Amino acid sequence: MPKRIIPCLDIKEGRVVKGVQFANLKDAGDPVELAVFYDRAGADELVLLDVAATPAGRETMIRMLGKVAEKVSIPLTVGGGVGTAEDMRTFLEAGADKVSLATAAVRDPALVVEGARLFGSSSIVVAVDACWVEDKCDWEVYIQGGKKATGLPALDWIPHIERLGAGEILLTSMNADGGRGGFDIPLYEAVTERVNIPVIASGGAGTMEHFARVFMEGRVDAALAASVFHYRHLEISELKKYLQQQGVEVRMG
Repeated sequence: MPKRIIPCLDIKEGRVVKGVQFANLKDAGDPVELAVFYDRAGADELVLLDVAATPAGRETMIRMLGKVAEKVSIPLTVGGGVGTAEDMRTFLEAGADKVSLATAAVRDPALVVEGARLFGSSSIVVAVDACWVEDKCDWEVYIQGGKKATGLPALDWIPHIERLGAGEILLTSMNADGGRGGFDIPLYEAVTERVNIPVIASGGAGTMEHFARVFMEGRVDAALAASVFHYRHLEISELKKYLQQQGVEVRMG
């Protein structure tokens, strides 16, 4: 399968925001306008994450999702505050192609099973925020938007997600997030050796070479980024041309 390039829209109170290592959020634009731009620019999919996930923000998110779904043709994944099967149904009916579970999957793994049963594995993405902990010499899973350590080793949790029935893993390196210093290649190498479902790499994109490395060395199926696309440091069409020249299969046009 061709490798996928996926812009991520972190959304708070109806606006796209971006920070560094999950903090210091700054306004980055209108989500509908950005979604349309990325659809036309050649993105393969979009991820929309409600980073506040408040009850009031939920209605705003659902309305915004409907507007985005009307205007773009590429698949949409929506996450943030998804805690029940009814939440999943609401987002899927509003226009999402996939829903992303994060904190809820750790707290209630049966929710992944239920989601896969009700909506199909291909509709269920589990997002994992992993942080390298030096004194443990291991990656640990964090929840609540990267605020709370779980003590759960990421390399144990991620294969378990596959067994629960998830169709895809959205894996963010907290150490690399927002720094534009490159993807955490050792993390992705370790994970892709352990699972058979697609893995999306997130956190650290800064140059076209970073994308090539995570595809070729990390063996991931997709790469997600935000600030390098939002602030036009990289153009998706040029990135895909570069990847093709490096021997990475991507969808063009």
